[in-house]
Order: sequence, then structure tokens, then C-alpha cells
Amino acid sequence: MALDYHRRMPPTGPETHGLREDSIFIRRFEVVVVDGPDRGARAVSSDDELTVGTAAGCHLQVTDPAVSRHHCAIRVTARGLELRDHGSTNGTFVGDHEFVRGYIRSGARLRLGATTVVVSILADEIAQPLASGSTFGDLVGGSPAMRRLYPMLERCAQSDATVLIEGETGTGKELVAEAIHLASTRRGKPFVVVDCGALPRQLTESELFGHVRGAFTGAEADRVGAFEQAQGGTIFLDEIGELALDLQPLLLRALENHTIRRVGTNDQRDIDVRVIAASHRDLRALVNEKRFRADLYYRLNVLRVVVPPLRDRDGDIRLLATHFWQMFRPDRPTPDDLVVELEAQTWPGNVRELRNMVERAALIGHTPTASEDDVPYGEAKERAIAEWERRFLTRLLQAHDHNLSRAARAAQMGRSHLRQLVRRYGLSRDDDDE
Repeated sequence: MALDYHRRMPPTGPETHGLREDSIFIRRFEVVVVDGPDRGARAVSSDDELTVGTAAGCHLQVTDPAVSRHHCAIRVTARGLELRDHGSTNGTFVGDHEFVRGYIRSGARLRLGATTVVVSILADEIAQPLASGSTFGDLVGGSPAMRRLYPMLERCAQSDATVLIEGETGTGKELVAEAIHLASTRRGKPFVVVDCGALPRQLTESELFGHVRGAFTGAEADRVGAFEQAQGGTIFLDEIGELALDLQPLLLRALENHTIRRVGTNDQRDIDVRVIAASHRDLRALVNEKRFRADLYYRLNVLRVVVPPLRDRDGDIRLLATHFWQMFRPDRPTPDDLVVELEAQTWPGNVRELRNMVERAALIGHTPTASEDDVPYGEAKERAIAEWERRFLTRLLQAHDHNLSRAARAAQMGRSHLRQLVRRYGLSRDDDDE
């Protein structure tokens, strides 16, 4: 049975993460092959993550055919070394246990196919600067996780290289992309957003690259696609992992040749567009599953930005709640009891869920939660049921990747009723299936 110890097993061992003055210090670690075809091979971390696999882009590249292209990654976190399997064919094992995601100790032996590696924390550190402010563009956050992100975004803005933004649903990936655009020399040009998960399958090529009149039934006039609309500026390809496999070579050609071809013609048009892509899915796992082209992944993954989830942003819930409240109710100060209640929640939907909750409280009013001893039985019962229902729906949606149809079938309830409940509790997101 594959185990996920992410929330259950606290790590032990030397401190791996620390703050001193205006920098964050991350301990280096090494991964050494101690058994298998590549015995003696070694890689030392140069950032907070080190990847292992047979692909050329992995930090530790091995030749073992039983190891997947992007087999697993080890990352330094404030809690210790986090191991994550990328949906490998043969799994990642620590002892007799197969790990999907969890924490490991320094000195842990990992079995990948016919290869065994040892992961060890080293004595030296990597220093990364923290921004002094609590904003970058429209991004708001004064936690170390966000202040570490801002200098990275500034460096991205100074380049025209393709950026791949990764992060859970609701973390603000589009805001990150727009912040990079507005800090770049392209800020006076268009910022065009394309939701790859919402594109009609039969019209995706036209939406991206345009078409000429008569190219297909219903094409009554020439149409400019998103790449041409973004000429001179930035195109943001949200949820790039949802792009159909047979359309990915067209995008790859556009990225490599800086040209596009409208549907219905062979004429190539030059484009000057900065590409930023984003995904809440792990594209490396999709490459392993042959649902995403490896060459397109490498072309997109030039500059990589990982947006932290809200649970890793210490102190930011209060800052964000105040920011959102002032957007909706600038005439009133933020209720402190509301902030206290918000800080006690886990926010699986991240910043988007928090914003929805604050908006609802600002528009329909906020009633502080009273002690159970001070409310009637019926009201206390309703609150308990509502809290249970919210937790149940949150776990249900996560288990089925927010696909309402699959979630409704699993829960044996009507899809329309599930949608109503999801909206009632502010758990909906832009890429829920409709």
C-alpha cells in the first residue's frame, strides 16, 4: 500500500530551514547511488529541490530502466526533507513502505526500481534573499515564503525566458503571472490569459492561433488568435496540463520558432510574445503517464516558480483578510473576531477560498461564533452539521480533483445538489467541471 505521511509523520534530524536577518538559509543535501547500475553517482542540491530520474533534466540522472523519467523529488522544507513520488511506474520505497509523499530522515535509503540511493543532509547552507516589503504587484503576503518569492519574480521579469508557475488551486498563479508581466519591459503591451482547461476541444487551435474565413464550418470571417492578440506582450497559458496531447506539438513549434499559422492557411506569422504557463498538476507526473510531451515540458520549464500554499504562509491570513475586507467594505474596519476565526481554519482552497469567505462575510454580515453554551440546541446542531458538511465536501472534491461529476457519483448524490453545496460553502473554483 502506498503511504502519504505528509500530515501525519513529523520529521526528526538536523534543522534544514532557518531565517536570519533578511535571508532564508537552506541546508544542502546530497543523494548518492549505493546500489544499482549507477553505483557511485552523486548529486548535491543547489536549491531547495533535487530530482531523480532517467530524464536529462533530472539533477541525478540514472540509467536504470526500472526508474521513471521523472521518478521522484526531495525537497527541503521547514519541517525537514520531503519526498514526493511523481507517479513513477515502479514506485518509491523506504524500507517496505511505498511513499507517495512524506517526510524522510537524513540517511534514509530509497529504493527506486533496481537502484538504491541514500539521502543525507550536509553541513553547508544556501542563502536566499527575502524581500523587505509585503507586496509585489497585486500580490499580498509578508510571510517568509512570499518574501522569498518576490526576488525570484523580479528576476523572471528581467528576462524574456518562458516561465512555468506551479502551485495548488487557488494560490494565485494568474496574479503571479500578471505581476511578472507588469514588472517587465512588456508592461505596456497586452497580457492575454488563456485557460487551457476551458478551451473547446475542436476550437483550441483556432483559439490559440486564429483562423481564416472558410477554414471550417462556421468560420465566416478571419479571426486573430490569442498569440497574435498578445503581440509584443505576454500570453498566460493557465492549466497547461489540460492541453490535449495532439495539440501540444503545435504549441511547441510556436515556442521554438516564434511563428504561428492560422487554421486554414500555410502562411507563417512571426510573433514576439513572452510565454508564461501554469499548472496545478505536476507536469512531471503527466510526462511519466505520457499525457504531456517531455519536450514541451522542458521548453516550458526554463524558469520555474512554485507558489506556496496558504498553510505555509505564516501570518498571511490576517494580512490577506484585512486586504480583502477593505476591498469589499472600505467603510468599516476588519472585525477582529472574523480574523481569529479565519486563522483557525486550514484553507484547502488557499487564497481563493479565503477571499470568497471574506467577501461573503463583508456582503451579508459577520456574526461572531459564540460559545456552544450560549446558543440554543438547534443552532448549535446546525453549526456542527454545517462544519461537518464543509469538511466532507472539501475531502470529496480533493479526492476527485474537483470533478463534480465523479465526486457526485462517489458520494451517491445529485450533481446539481453537489454544485449548490460547493457554492454555498465557497469551495468552487474556476476549473470545476460544468
